Amino acid sequence: MEVILDPNNPSPGGADPVMDGDQRTFMKDVVEASRQVPVLVDFWATWCGPCKTLTPVLEKVVRAAGGRVKLVKIDIDKNRQLVQQLTQMGLPLQSVPTVAAFWQGQIADLFQGALPEGELKKFVEALLKAAGGQMPSAELLAEAKTLLEQGDATGALEIYAALGQQEPDNAEALAGLARCLIALEEEDQAKEMLDSLSDKLKEHPEIASVRAQIELAEAGRAAQSQLGAFEQRLAADPDDHEARIELAIALNSMDKRMEAAEALLEAIKRDRAWNEEAARKQLLKFFEAWGFTDPVTLKARRGLSALLFR
Repeated sequence: MEVILDPNNPSPGGADPVMDGDQRTFMKDVVEASRQVPVLVDFWATWCGPCKTLTPVLEKVVRAAGGRVKLVKIDIDKNRQLVQQLTQMGLPLQSVPTVAAFWQGQIADLFQGALPEGELKKFVEALLKAAGGQMPSAELLAEAKTLLEQGDATGALEIYAALGQQEPDNAEALAGLARCLIALEEEDQAKEMLDSLSDKLKEHPEIASVRAQIELAEAGRAAQSQLGAFEQRLAADPDDHEARIELAIALNSMDKRMEAAEALLEAIKRDRAWNEEAARKQLLKFFEAWGFTDPVTLKARRGLSALLFR
């Protein structure tokens, strides 16, 4: 009985998904194997400089997929007959490195040249998606996010930390790790970890969101201690915009997001230009910290648009 492997479930044997191939075994190693899992074919040559750069990184990305995709390396100088046949079929092998992706016995995609690791990951992820699968890291991120949402910050922390070690540039894993530390009241440790990241990672939306969350939490704790004073000031003068903005920061730290957003929208409605549009800028900080798909963010953004474009 033929066993068809699901791209989401790697081979139980744990065999290395990277192998050398040749023209004798191409049909078995590539065409037939691609009916079970996607197969990448790395056409390379010993004299090719970019090949020496690409192949090790490609092997790393494929192994990280945990058996969901395979890699077969073909030395074009040792397999000229195969190269000639594939060229006649339309595969552009005039230059190397060339990487062709096979799925269900057909070429699904290809690229030429030495791509950086990030681009290779995207290529493999797109291939797996087309085959109905996904990278293991995507599954782990989803599992950790669910645990954190359910209140199991310790369980989520273990997954995020392990993934962060495997993929040091995985911004979503690092941001999740920081959120777990915050949930476990280890805010200082979260700040140290985020501060140690490269400038490029710090610019990632997930990382920027956590950093904004920490900054707002710090400001919120200070504002909470004066909550009553801000309310009194507003009762005496509804146009005390500074008090209204500070009140919003305090409300946000108390997890009263909608009330915080409404306070800022009221300030914008009363005087949008006050203090170089301080209320609008504060609301944008809230959006960044809450996440741009958060229900409160979406509702408040609609309110902001209504005020700005009326």
